[in-house]
Amino acid sequence: MANINSAISFGLVNIPIVYNPVIKNNDTSFNQLHKKCLHRIHYQKYCEHCKKIVKESELIKGYEYEKGEYVTFTKEELANLQSESTDTLEIISFVPEHEVDPFYYEKSYILTSPKKSKAYSLFLEVLKKSKKIAVAKTSIHSKFYYCLLRYYQGNILMSTIYFEEEINIPEAVNEAKFTKKELDLAIKLVTQLSDHFKPESYQDEYQNQIKKAIEDKIDGKPIPKKAVHKKASVKDLITSLQKSLEASS
Repeated sequence: MANINSAISFGLVNIPIVYNPVIKNNDTSFNQLHKKCLHRIHYQKYCEHCKKIVKESELIKGYEYEKGEYVTFTKEELANLQSESTDTLEIISFVPEHEVDPFYYEKSYILTSPKKSKAYSLFLEVLKKSKKIAVAKTSIHSKFYYCLLRYYQGNILMSTIYFEEEINIPEAVNEAKFTKKELDLAIKLVTQLSDHFKPESYQDEYQNQIKKAIEDKIDGKPIPKKAVHKKASVKDLITSLQKSLEASS
């Protein structure tokens, strides 16, 4: 998403901000080609009933409530259903950060001020001093969201969150027993593998290989076949833990 201008509505205070996406897509983009001539494949919208290609202007959206039965909506009807808060982040409450489980977080943005702003600096300091995160509601590209705003390294970090009905966590049913020796070995393995969180060292191995393969292909080099290494299967848990400790030492 490109940087967009918006504002934080904090009571009667309006704070201009700019959305800056934190995450960029690192995936390599491929096009689909006709194997015979290597020309791009284009997609056309085709109506099976009328046996013809349909223009964008001829399309409407429909919800199938029964097999083959639809209720339809025009773009104007859907626009009338959109939230009114399309251009602001409306603060509705402040909550302790530890009350928000991590699986609620979706996408994150850094909210910066387009120019020096006393209101922005004040709100940033409020987040820092209160040690609370602000809950806000807004719309991004016509989609309604609730989001969380927190202090982060001199900026405001905003994260959109999932709705409660989107969360699906199965009930815990695992009641398998384990021995003290198995627990001690597992904890020893955790200790042996313990380190600090260093995100710069976590590389996207697949994308790196794709990019190298593209360069090799351009240079006319063949792509070597990947050797498959089968992991030894150890059914006994204690033996598995002991071998894991030996391998990581």
